[in-house]
Amino acid sequence: MSSILTNTSAMVALQTMKGITKNMNMTQAEISTGKSVGSARDNAAVWAISKVMESDVKGFKGISDSLSLGSSTIAVARQASETVTDLLTEIKGKVVAAQESNVDRTKIQTDIVALRDQINSVVGAAQFNGLNLVDGSQTTVNVLSSLDRSSTGVTTSNITVNAENLSTGSYVAKAALTGTVGASTGADTAGFTLAKTSGGGATNGLVQIAAITYDEGDSISMTIGDKVATYTVSAADAASSTPADIIAVGLKGAIEKLGVTGLTVDYDSANAGQLILSTGAGTPLDPAAAKDLTVSAQFKNGGSGGLAALSAIDVSTGAGATAALGNIEGLLKTSIDAAASFGSVQKRIDIQTDFVGKLSDSLKAGIGSMVDANMEETSARLQALQVQQQLGIQALSIANQQPQSLLSLFR
Repeated sequence: MSSILTNTSAMVALQTMKGITKNMNMTQAEISTGKSVGSARDNAAVWAISKVMESDVKGFKGISDSLSLGSSTIAVARQASETVTDLLTEIKGKVVAAQESNVDRTKIQTDIVALRDQINSVVGAAQFNGLNLVDGSQTTVNVLSSLDRSSTGVTTSNITVNAENLSTGSYVAKAALTGTVGASTGADTAGFTLAKTSGGGATNGLVQIAAITYDEGDSISMTIGDKVATYTVSAADAASSTPADIIAVGLKGAIEKLGVTGLTVDYDSANAGQLILSTGAGTPLDPAAAKDLTVSAQFKNGGSGGLAALSAIDVSTGAGATAALGNIEGLLKTSIDAAASFGSVQKRIDIQTDFVGKLSDSLKAGIGSMVDANMEETSARLQALQVQQQLGIQALSIANQQPQSLLSLFR
């Protein structure tokens, strides 16, 4: 049945044209923006996921900046530690030279003081953006390293950098040691010589650790020949009512671990904090040694800088030169450990920086796969829609002409 009031064909053609026009608008929007999901209206779920991931990418950009800043700060600290190590190595060479009796120890001491001042200069200048990791002003520093997203929310991760104390500070003596058997004693040092026996009598040396107030981090080092034993006071030791006894026992164990041939170490429980070092009668002391075994002890206050003992090095006397030889080894170990620690954490930060960069690229690629338009497909779809639009116009034109045929019935 034909009707002049209701043109069904025209209505169908119009609806088709509307659909084609809508699809063309969407395709043209994809071509203009380059995105298949440009707003929440296009695909709410995909749009929401992409926005969360985009925020994470922005967060990782900030993390990358933080890692770069941290790496630069640690690089300065590492370089300072390596420089201090080189300077301490020079000082060691001068301390060794001072062991000879016919040298000008006063001039050697002048050189050592100059090198010590240079160490202070290096440590003081080793800052980046106001942060110094080697002067004792910091304990730990956190470098923002990651953004961790889970079902429960978002958290951040840090790389913890342990600061080092390479300052010399002011040496604080506590009258912690005394020595016997021809000892050179002072408030913070004690030294003596154990004769290398060959069938002779026993030779004994005494170190008395004073029953004073100790702080956590204080340490006592004993240099026996070319070997060093160190005991560091813990918080529990410092809180004990008999710290000298605990330190003496701990130091005894450290000395025994050195494995010096012919040397025995006894702890005299009847005398608090007393250690007796001896060579048995008829037992050669360290047969490989070409001379008597020199023993020195050094007390270091833990609160006065990691290289505080450097301030006490004085080779202007024979006894001072002997004590300095043992002390410089401990100082070198401190600076070498600091440089190694900074190098290790800097390497970790560099690895994390590389990972964060690759992770950001992967996130961007993931976002693109969700929301970016496939331009080849979009181009082909646009051409098809243009053809459909032209056919739709033709169909609508034909549908509009159908009522005209009814006029012929009335002629």
